[in-house]
Amino acid sequence: MKIPPSLQKGDTIAIVATARKNIDDNLKPAIDLVHSWGLEVVIGNSIGLDNNQLAGTDEQRAADFQAQLDNPNIKAIWCVRGGYGTIRIIDLVDFTKFKQNPKWIVGFSDVTVIHSYLNKLNIASIHAVMPVTVAKATPSAIENLRKSLFGENLNYELSCNTDNRLGKAKGEIVGGNLSILYGLMGSNAQIDCKGKILFLEDLDEYLYHIDRMMMSLKRCGCFDNLNGLIVGSMTKMKDNDIPWGKNANQIITDITKGYTFPILYNFPAGHIHDNNAMIFGKQVSLELDATNSKLIFE
Repeated sequence: MKIPPSLQKGDTIAIVATARKNIDDNLKPAIDLVHSWGLEVVIGNSIGLDNNQLAGTDEQRAADFQAQLDNPNIKAIWCVRGGYGTIRIIDLVDFTKFKQNPKWIVGFSDVTVIHSYLNKLNIASIHAVMPVTVAKATPSAIENLRKSLFGENLNYELSCNTDNRLGKAKGEIVGGNLSILYGLMGSNAQIDCKGKILFLEDLDEYLYHIDRMMMSLKRCGCFDNLNGLIVGSMTKMKDNDIPWGKNANQIITDITKGYTFPILYNFPAGHIHDNNAMIFGKQVSLELDATNSKLIFE
């Protein structure tokens, strides 16, 4: 796995839109944050473009992302927001130069498309707060993004959740938004779970959709050789008039009951203000006992 170089003061981050449009004047908190870290900011050409829900055409978004990938003066790319649309541009991007000189790609939600694609290229990336969420992000979420970018130690210790399946595991951490991972199945960016620690989170889904997507991951063999599972926020879950009968955590427990890998529930990451950073592609240690839960990035 290639780990992009850590940022140094004076480096430049580009903010781009790979999915939903960002036409509001809402980037000052993110720009001020980057400046407070001693970094410079470039605003990509896709910011401000308006094509219905999307930030310009697929070609415009892909061209902006490509320009920042290929620019040697840009040391990290920060996707401005999620929504939908990244899957429409991923095959328009040439990663040839990027593979030779990788840089950090940062984001979550719809950016899971890029995380999963980069994992197949054996290049690490950062699942974390995005520019439009900076203003409401917790200090912890902000600080752990900074640590990830600057190459500082990233470790988490939580109190035990009663839903957890206890145990220890090691492996490369992968994953992201469950709905996006489900949508990538059968493609060249399908998640590879063998020997990995899988992270999942989601937003605004019906509970039976969670069941369907988890069943699909199970049926494609994702859990057969999985070392561990981390479940982040399952935010604003919905139910039908006739209840499904289980919450999201219970659905995941039920579908994985035939496996022995440890499961950490309610990890503080996903569509919440306390969206703490994770470096996908890095080796981690997961330790769950009756008192504490630890996630250590090696």
